[in-house]
Amino acid sequence: MLKQIARISLFIMLFTSQLLFAQQSVRLNNNWEFLKQDLGGIWEAVRPVGMGNPEAVPLWQKVSLPHCVNAEDAVDPDVNYYQGPAWYRTQLNISNPYQNGRTILHFEGAGQKTEVYVYTTKVATHIGGYDEWKVDITDAVAAFKKTDVYQKQFKGKVPVSIRTDNSRDLEMIPSNLSDFNVYGGIYRYLNLVYAPAFSVDQLFAKAEVDAQGKLGKLSVKARFYDPAHVGGAGIKFKLVAPNGKIVRETDKKITLSDDLKLWEIEIKKPALWSTGQPLQYTLQYEVTATTGNYKGEEKIGFRHIEFVEKGPFKLNGKRVLLRGTHRHEDHAGVAAAMSEGMIRQEMQMMKDMGVNFIRLGHYQQSRIVLNLCDSLGIVVWEEIPWCRGGLGGNIYQQQAKRMLTNMVAQHYNHPAIIIWGMGNENDWPGDFPEFDKEKIRAFMKELNDLSHQLDPSRYTAIRRCDFCSDIVDVYSPSIWAGWYRGAYTDYKKASEDEFAKVKRFLHVEWGGDSHALRHSENPDKALSKIKTGGSADERAGDASLYGGAARISKDGDWSESYITNLIDWHLKEQENMPWLSGTAYWPFKDFSTPVRPDNPVPYVNQKGVVERDFTKKEAYYVFQSYWTEKPMVHIYGHTWPVRWGNEGEQKMVKVYSNCNEAEIFLNGKSYGSKKRNSQDYPAAGLRWNLPFVKGENTVKVIARKGKEMVTDEINFTYQTEKWTKPATLVLKKIDQQDDVATVEVKLLDEQGLLCLDAINWITFGLTGDGKLIDNQGTSSGSRKVQAYNGMAVIRVKLNQGQSVVAVHAEGLKTVFTTL
Repeated sequence: MLKQIARISLFIMLFTSQLLFAQQSVRLNNNWEFLKQDLGGIWEAVRPVGMGNPEAVPLWQKVSLPHCVNAEDAVDPDVNYYQGPAWYRTQLNISNPYQNGRTILHFEGAGQKTEVYVYTTKVATHIGGYDEWKVDITDAVAAFKKTDVYQKQFKGKVPVSIRTDNSRDLEMIPSNLSDFNVYGGIYRYLNLVYAPAFSVDQLFAKAEVDAQGKLGKLSVKARFYDPAHVGGAGIKFKLVAPNGKIVRETDKKITLSDDLKLWEIEIKKPALWSTGQPLQYTLQYEVTATTGNYKGEEKIGFRHIEFVEKGPFKLNGKRVLLRGTHRHEDHAGVAAAMSEGMIRQEMQMMKDMGVNFIRLGHYQQSRIVLNLCDSLGIVVWEEIPWCRGGLGGNIYQQQAKRMLTNMVAQHYNHPAIIIWGMGNENDWPGDFPEFDKEKIRAFMKELNDLSHQLDPSRYTAIRRCDFCSDIVDVYSPSIWAGWYRGAYTDYKKASEDEFAKVKRFLHVEWGGDSHALRHSENPDKALSKIKTGGSADERAGDASLYGGAARISKDGDWSESYITNLIDWHLKEQENMPWLSGTAYWPFKDFSTPVRPDNPVPYVNQKGVVERDFTKKEAYYVFQSYWTEKPMVHIYGHTWPVRWGNEGEQKMVKVYSNCNEAEIFLNGKSYGSKKRNSQDYPAAGLRWNLPFVKGENTVKVIARKGKEMVTDEINFTYQTEKWTKPATLVLKKIDQQDDVATVEVKLLDEQGLLCLDAINWITFGLTGDGKLIDNQGTSSGSRKVQAYNGMAVIRVKLNQGQSVVAVHAEGLKTVFTTL
């Protein structure tokens, strides 16, 4: 009996290809039920239920996949996010078209421990929240179809139940000390796959070319899935060029063996994959066996990569400055469960900002992301989730090795990938009683050797673990000039000092937080308190908002005004560092984190250049002005409705543009043209001191690049009256679109003046038919938020009824408005 159960429980973690069994694969998005708690056992998920009977408890809710257990509670200001078991269940119509074919569940990612059941039979267990894996349910389905309940209770459908669990566990990676949520749920796509009894498990296509691009080499290996021991088969290959022409083809007989070499060819002067022209070949294949035919294809790219020792990065023999950012799998309202459409929008926004490099922090990410990096021309550092903490025991270490093996195998064919990351901040004590640098070094070396064994063609890297910097190929120290340490003017010197210590230097993670919609007339004021000229690296406790040395992360105003200055300075300097391989700003988008409950948006790391719902901050346009070619112009301050100062005082207006020159207009009057010079800080020389008039003002800019012209315009109020401290709250509805209203609260002093520097904590509440659109992790989507320039907003779903919104701020009288 045990042997029979073992056979039924057979499953394989497949290293999947770009088109996994494409012709017989379907996403299982709909008709799921979800339970945010544990069950007493699998029987509670499948037993017969009578309406109103005790068996109906606990109550399940209808959901669709992808789905994250922590879609909202990750940024709920009043609770710790849920970490524990959760269940999903559905009923499937299973009809495999292949005679003796295999029926498979293909998980693109689920967190963090997962169990899969067919009726009451457990068919698989998987540990690790970010790699792909596969469950063969063929035998379990066949056994279930022989039971009476198959027809009587389930009417010819097969019940599938899945338990996910993101409980805290010291013997798992990533560490729960990490600065991101360790999410639960089936938060990537789940596919039902039908395959013939003999099929391709993984195709490894290694495309190489010399630095001059004269000779390309393609080597193809395959790993087959053959649980029935079919044995021999035939395989056909076609290599199709980016222009659609067939370059080569072959047809051969094969006998099954591990990682079988199938095809090796040379191509003279192949079309090259680059960040500017990401040209890809298509490798098509078809397996012919007595069990049925199986087709698939892989996208590949010929490119040559080199991190020059003590020098820059070269792609196809030419220097490319890596202009990068980072991505967490996280979004407003869905957390990790981003749809393909959301992912496509996010990656296109990055490319439109000028990104040619991305570090995927801090775990293997969706195949959709990697496919988009290939097609958009974005080179990739992808890493395993050995993040923070020191080193756990054997179970912990085996998981890290397994996830590295899976990541390399599953994403081996992507031309975009240039670096495999071994870890992040592994110098962080506190996860275990023991913190032994030599043991961490020894394990880092094991991972580094394993990576080179699995894939000698790519580099290895880590970030911020100085005592392991000599082990990997490429090292990134921690440099947070102008945020966690020092001033941003320290950046270049700090980078030069770190560059001198290692073979190959690449700076990932720089920047700082900005509270979207908050602006400042004097953003650099706090820099006067900061010690400069020393190290700019982050130290223990620097991320805290309490105690320690003076630093902008604690003492600054968290305004968009400050962070645009910081970014502007960094980008200006990077253009004059010929030895620099590149950098990556941390991160592209705000994301949730359990370790920052006191941030202006609670539980959100606010360092992104876009908010958690894709709303662009002003910083996005600073990057565009340095990194893009298509003419653009942007006046700073689109979300700054009220500026302030003295009557007659000249106020700076900054314009971010990649155009050669720009002309500014205030209230219809020209104040002259200026030419762009990237080294003329700030705003590359495109800045004007203008005499605003009291009240309403309009600023317009016309910028030219060759024969092309682009314009931008903003409107704002200029306040000259001096306010005191907040005395009252004023709440009103300012907009309504269909069934969604927007309400705004303002903090006024005793004279009724808007307190433009007020940063009071604001708490929204609601009673009635409607619902606050909160727990979004954005400046305008949190019921508890710090004010930005004396105001805050939130939206309300009215549900076609009546509601009362309340606003509270400590020390002030609570106010209400009826919607």
